[in-house]
Amino acid sequence: MVNFNLRLPDDLHAAVKAAAERDGRSAHGQMLWYLRQAVESSDTPDRPGGDPAAPAPLRGDGHSPRP
Repeated sequence: MVNFNLRLPDDLHAAVKAAAERDGRSAHGQMLWYLRQAVESSDTPDRPGGDPAAPAPLRGDGHSPRP
């Protein structure tokens, strides 16, 4: 298993903890469940053709402005 640090906004963390308690999981287990559901879902409405691996369309020329 890979160790991965993730910073969450306070409100999202609270929502994950509440869902974990409701579902009988730890917060860690709840995040793993959410990630697995997202990765395994073939019907992702905000992606072209429902493909979760397809990148979002680029805007402009596709390059980030340089400082």
